[in-house]
Amino acid sequence: MTVDFYYAPGSAPCRAVILLAKAIGVDLNMKLTHLHEGEHLKPEFLKLNPQHTVPTMDDNGFSLWESRAINTYLVEKYAKDDALLPKDPQKRALVLQRLFFDAGTLYQRFGDAYYPLIFAGVPVPEDKKKKLEEAFEFLNTFLSSTEYAAGDKITLADYSLFTSVTSVTAVDFDISKYTNVTKWLSKLKTQLPAEPEGVGADAFRQWYLSSVKKN
Repeated sequence: MTVDFYYAPGSAPCRAVILLAKAIGVDLNMKLTHLHEGEHLKPEFLKLNPQHTVPTMDDNGFSLWESRAINTYLVEKYAKDDALLPKDPQKRALVLQRLFFDAGTLYQRFGDAYYPLIFAGVPVPEDKKKKLEEAFEFLNTFLSSTEYAAGDKITLADYSLFTSVTSVTAVDFDISKYTNVTKWLSKLKTQLPAEPEGVGADAFRQWYLSSVKKN
């Protein structure tokens, strides 16, 4: 099984799909998309994804974007069991809640705080940083009662949250006081698949540093 995958190497959402696909044995036909050159605005890309975002996948004519939706699809179609996204309604709901928390709270607040700095050189507003800190307090509380983000086994939620959190640490945001988060993060660094060369938090950090220096 091979799925076309349009990506940017430092993107946390792209990285979440790359890691998940590797874990369940889906071969991604990696298509590096140069956003700064407008490749995502070309007509052929807009046919796949009118929102012109990455990650975007094309599975034999079925196109989909938004990393958490992509990962849900890949697991439901290709995974050998339901460990990453349980069929049990309550366990499944918890995984989805954590995914929505990542999309709508933690990663969203990270972008609100740091993307203006990265793209326009605007200093991180103190109120935005406080909101990001609050998101980490929430995650720290979630991890006080479970070993992983949505229970005692790795699920889809861990993949998305892992790539979000490692992107946050790549911009020198200190998470050391969130002890449950740091313990969880250290564990996942040894338990999730290794990221391909040139793809990962280091790639995001290099982009961050070059952007800040430029601005």
